Amino acid sequence: MADRLYLDHAATTPVIAAARTAYADGLTRWANPSSPHAEGRAARAALEDARSRIAAALDWDGEVIFTSGASEALSIALGRTHSDAVLVSSVEHDAVHRVAPEAYMVPVVSDGTVAHDALVGRLGALGARNPLVAIQTANNETGVLQPLGLLAGIVRSANGVLLADASQTAGKLPLPEADIIAVSAHKLGGPPGIGALLVRDFGMLQPSGGQERGYRAGTENLPAAMAFAAALETQRGWLTRAADLRAHLDGAIEGGGGQIVAKSTPRIATIAGYRMVGVASSAQLIQFDMAGIAVSAGSACSSGSLRPSHVLAAMGWGETAASEVIRVSFGPETSRADIYRFIEQWRRIAGGGR
Repeated sequence: MADRLYLDHAATTPVIAAARTAYADGLTRWANPSSPHAEGRAARAALEDARSRIAAALDWDGEVIFTSGASEALSIALGRTHSDAVLVSSVEHDAVHRVAPEAYMVPVVSDGTVAHDALVGRLGALGARNPLVAIQTANNETGVLQPLGLLAGIVRSANGVLLADASQTAGKLPLPEADIIAVSAHKLGGPPGIGALLVRDFGMLQPSGGQERGYRAGTENLPAAMAFAAALETQRGWLTRAADLRAHLDGAIEGGGGQIVAKSTPRIATIAGYRMVGVASSAQLIQFDMAGIAVSAGSACSSGSLRPSHVLAAMGWGETAASEVIRVSFGPETSRADIYRFIEQWRRIAGGGR
């Protein structure tokens, strides 16, 4: 599959070499970090070293709880944060909506950003003493960046706790001004099956017993934690190049009659949504795949369900238009030649496959 082009990094990024090496190292020294013997103590020391390195790489001065990924981190935060009301934005990842189906919904405006007046209104109407508000840093389908500096101020003025899903931005952009943050290793070149919940203070959460200081049950995944740390320490300095690639692609798509989702909104450089007018996203995916190019239609967690994108619907897109949108997402190895190859196929498919 060496001749294939992978442009679905928002779903998962291939594990980078430094992370593979660190994972293999973790396997050679593996023991249960909770065991009291010498091997267990050595494993515990390696685990705590990985925890410290992850916090340092993210410039985080709070607590780090290892999880199996961002979905579990979000589940812990939404289910065990001390709060008397939960609010979530209408464009959050499906993992949030599944865990908190009864949460109060905060709408977005047409550019995909949270309607801050609506957030103020919802918080005021609820009258909650300790609300929990979940807002992502960057949308996994559109790349839209939320103005979390502004939104954090609104949440704190209501004595609330801000939970940020930073799956798509951790290791790429600075962490947001949030009290609790979910991160995932496999979005930034680490292995699947490892993530973390970053918490300002353990007192914000109800403990459950078990490992991770009693906040998450299950034997810690030392090899994956070591690989997570290595990936974070290695991934540096490529976002500027990604911004140049995305700007070039945006221009070519628009010049070819395509539509850019949230064109004028600040977006992370690694994710873009594009509409090919008159061609269903399912048909596009098949043709791109046959041409050796991997892209997606929305979130990988829901793209196989044939449901319209709830993100685009929340932004006011009609069902037909939304069904013609695909997502293109970059990784650290994506090159200008890759973009040219994608553009060539886009033009072929948009022109009727000739």
